[in-house]
Amino acid sequence: MNIRNCRNCGRIFNYVAGAILCQPCRELMEKKFQEVKEYIRQHPGVGIAEVSEACDVDPAQIRQWLREERLEVTENSAIFLNCESCGAPIRTGRFCEKCKCSMTRDFKEAVAEKKPAEPPKAPQTKTKERMRFL
Repeated sequence: MNIRNCRNCGRIFNYVAGAILCQPCRELMEKKFQEVKEYIRQHPGVGIAEVSEACDVDPAQIRQWLREERLEVTENSAIFLNCESCGAPIRTGRFCEKCKCSMTRDFKEAVAEKKPAEPPKAPQTKTKERMRFL
C-alpha cells in the first residue's frame, strides 16, 4: 500500500496515481475546473487574474490546466502562453506543433533499434574436428 498525505488538506489516503490529492479534494478540484471552464466560456477574452478572482482558484492552478491541455485560450484572449522550446505563441500545452514534431522525430531516431554489426565469420576448414591426445 502506498500511503500519502493530501497536498491540499493533509489527510492520509491510499495513493494510486496522478496528483497527490485525496478523493474529496480531487472532486473539489474537478468542480473548480468545471467552474473555471464555464466562466471562460461565458466571458471570452478574460485574463488569468480575473478568472482566478471570480472563481476563487489559484492562478498557478489555471496555468497548470493550460499546460496540461485541459484548457485552451481563445484567439482574442488576454492570456498568453509561449512554447517552452522556441518561444512561439501557443494556445495550450507546453510546446508548439513544430517543436512537438521535432522532438518526436528526435526521440524516434534515438530509440530506433540499430542492427548490431555481424561478427566476422571464422574461416572454414575442410578438415574434420578431431580429438587430440597429449
